[in-house]
Amino acid sequence: MSTELVKRLEHWKSRFDPAAASQLERLLTGVALRRFRDTQSLIRLHETLLFLRAYPLTAKVAQLADAILFSFGDRIRPAAGLDVFEEPEVSGIAATSLTAVFSYQAARRLAALHPRDVEIAWDRYDEPDRLGPVVRRFLPMLNEDWPVEAHTPFRQWIAGAHSRRTSDLEWLLEQEPGAGPYESLLLPLTWRMGSSRSSRSRLRLPAPSLYFHREPLLRRADVSLERELAGPPLPLKRLAAPEARRILDAILETSAMRYRELYGFSHPDEAGVYRAAAGRGVDIYFFGVPPEWRLPLRAYHAGMFFKNGVPAGYVEVLSLFERAEVGFNLYYTFREGESAWLYARLLRLFHQVLGVTCFSVDPYQIGHENAEAVDSGAFWFYRKLGFRPTDPEVGRLVAREETRMRRTPAYRSSRQTLQRLAKGYLLYEIPGTESGDWDRFRIRTLAQRLERAKPGSAERRAVAEIARRKQRGEESRYLWWMQSNGSLREMCAGWGRL
Repeated sequence: MSTELVKRLEHWKSRFDPAAASQLERLLTGVALRRFRDTQSLIRLHETLLFLRAYPLTAKVAQLADAILFSFGDRIRPAAGLDVFEEPEVSGIAATSLTAVFSYQAARRLAALHPRDVEIAWDRYDEPDRLGPVVRRFLPMLNEDWPVEAHTPFRQWIAGAHSRRTSDLEWLLEQEPGAGPYESLLLPLTWRMGSSRSSRSRLRLPAPSLYFHREPLLRRADVSLERELAGPPLPLKRLAAPEARRILDAILETSAMRYRELYGFSHPDEAGVYRAAAGRGVDIYFFGVPPEWRLPLRAYHAGMFFKNGVPAGYVEVLSLFERAEVGFNLYYTFREGESAWLYARLLRLFHQVLGVTCFSVDPYQIGHENAEAVDSGAFWFYRKLGFRPTDPEVGRLVAREETRMRRTPAYRSSRQTLQRLAKGYLLYEIPGTESGDWDRFRIRTLAQRLERAKPGSAERRAVAEIARRKQRGEESRYLWWMQSNGSLREMCAGWGRL
């Protein structure tokens, strides 16, 4: 019975009929009164409600979905077993928990935000001897035990070193072991969601008004990258410090509960957090990294986008001159929700902000050593938006597959073919700027050749000048300098070719 009810609710993810809105509202009212004993049905219910909240038909639909989601923890029964709730596709539901190894920066921030709910998972720690060389620095008498005794009770030693008001994790982080020593421990941390507002069930950013979907969602065929990139600039706002900190905390929490850590999320430039109003209820929050964390050559930016206040996915951009590598991830729950339009708006934003005209997609994004991307047919998502392969062999395979598709519209590439298609990079160049200069470029090739360059050479001097420019002033000034330096561009593009 519960499975049938969820199926009826899932049907509304693709039905946007204002005249029938009362049917969905009645269905949600009924769902609120039902209890689901089957764990898989409970998970499907949660994800469907979250989708309906992000893509609501009416204000009442959003209100009813939130009412169920905000009390969703009451539906979780520990006796049913919670391991299934730790899967990356669904982790972060209220009243569940997850366990992962986090970086030093993420662990510190999570411990500060959730001191009672984030703790060392001692029962899942398989390498306790890693603690010895680190903890001995803070507990000198441990040297009487650890070097000569077997099975040193590190948990007992650490617990005895702090008050009951302090957790083991807080104490360890307070000793300031630094990123290197801490991360060498490979400590698993358990995060208990409880009824926290940071759980996926409850995390919302304030939205002055909701965008209601009263027409079918935009499909990939409705989206033109050329038209999007030629559109007017998106409205931008630089956030004040308190709001920026709240947004960065929400982004880190959202990413951590999905077992993801982006470089920019761990090292954000708090003084340069921006919001872009993308339309259709989507807000994009993006930022760079402060001078001490900037990369030697590329400019780095990261961001997260929210749909009607609900975290929907993230983006990572690394740019060099007019070329940008873009990593895009729309969370599993929202894969049916206008992914092509969202991606196009992100490219439009970074074309506007960074001045890039050539967008690159890494092979991993389309399936190289990435089973999820192969299963989703990610290659064709980008190809049908206008991206082209840079590898001639892949280009020939694409031509063959597209010929088959024209002859037989129902034809689909096999899994083996999708894996072969993912062996090279994809590029999209804004019409009028095509040159092919970046077809064979690899940043790793450039970095390795510059590393081998002789001291005092023109190449070494150029890298030193890039580093100085990046460390001085705002990132925007560095980008302007890079865009205007034609000779340096030619050197980097040439040295970076395979």
